[in-house]
Amino acid sequence: MALPWKLHGDGSTVSSTDIVLPEERLTWWRTIGFGGQHVVAMFGATFLVPLITGFPPSTTLLFSGIGTLLFLLITQNRLPSYLGSSFAFLAPIGAATASAGHSVALGGVIVVGVLLALVGVLVHLTGTRWIDVLMPPVVSGAIVALIGFNLAPAAKNNFDASPVIAIITLLAIILAAVIFRGFLGRLSIVIGVVVGYVVAVIAGEVDFSGVADAAWVGLPEFMTPTFDLQFLPLYVMFLPVVLALVAENVGHVKGVAQLTGRNLDELTGRALFADGLATVFSGLGGGSPTTTYGENIGVMAATRVFSTAAYWVAGITAIVLGLSPKIGAIIFTVPAGVLGGVTTALYGLIGIIGVRIWVENRVDFSQPKNQLTAGVALIMGIADFTINAGEMTFTGIIMGTVAAILVYHLMNAISTWRGTEVSAEAPRRSPSPL
Repeated sequence: MALPWKLHGDGSTVSSTDIVLPEERLTWWRTIGFGGQHVVAMFGATFLVPLITGFPPSTTLLFSGIGTLLFLLITQNRLPSYLGSSFAFLAPIGAATASAGHSVALGGVIVVGVLLALVGVLVHLTGTRWIDVLMPPVVSGAIVALIGFNLAPAAKNNFDASPVIAIITLLAIILAAVIFRGFLGRLSIVIGVVVGYVVAVIAGEVDFSGVADAAWVGLPEFMTPTFDLQFLPLYVMFLPVVLALVAENVGHVKGVAQLTGRNLDELTGRALFADGLATVFSGLGGGSPTTTYGENIGVMAATRVFSTAAYWVAGITAIVLGLSPKIGAIIFTVPAGVLGGVTTALYGLIGIIGVRIWVENRVDFSQPKNQLTAGVALIMGIADFTINAGEMTFTGIIMGTVAAILVYHLMNAISTWRGTEVSAEAPRRSPSPL
């Protein structure tokens, strides 16, 4: 059977003004090299999620590879992407695990995956216009931001476990981000983990007792999800994550489209469906939920190679790594202090992604509807507002998400009806001092 990629030029070079399109490839040795870069780019963030949540790292790597190949098949090799671990799930997974264990948390992951897949089908049939209406940039930015900032207490708990190691790790991340350029600069999180880990080893804070007994080759540890109506409040807590995943996937499609000079909107539904299906499969086996990765977009922007063949290499490599329990055992030796430094930076960056959505879409915060949408949602998310309604518990992420949608659409409808909306041409005034 013929492979779906045609050779780009002579397969060995890419000019400064040219790009390798998704349906093209370079020579296989070069394609393998680019696939390796994608593995490195995704690896740091992908293994952090199981470290933080307690899911098996090898299982996560296995299903991220399987999910990536599934994504490529469903999008017909037209949309390059790696499906790594999603950080949007960290808050509900942490709460569900603390209340009822990992199996119930996996049930919540699967619920989100099914819902995201259904959203993908709907988008494929109807288009993306309704998403833009439901979640304009001020709303989607607020939701993404509050998911990151809601995790601040978890970062503090890890930080407090070993403050010195955490500070060293955090400092390494900060310095790597400003010292290195290009590809290395994008790996600042990985570099910080390595530096912090080495210092922790020297300080005697790393326990290697489980590494020696782990096999080099073998099946990873699988977990079984739990579905029970008594845990319905915990499952509900996962639902706002769907909105974040929709925003991430739509952003990924638009990002790749901009870089390749193509209109890829018709693939948005397929991308959402594929990500949802990959999350379901991962949840069924005990792996971390998935999402499209911005880290890998950075690699493509730097290399100008958008070949999906490189992503097949990356996916297969992740599957091979997932079949090594010893790699998973080594990953699990990362101590809490290192996680403290990493999560302090990482959760902050998740929050700033929401802010970036506002900036890139030029959200006008002179308008009260935008001010209150973002302000109310962020306070509810950061302070973790909680309401109990019978057996149901609505936490800060749910409260903030619902508030962002309701506040915006209520104020938008009333201001339009009353004619009180601030005009885009109106002169801006400096905010009054508080």
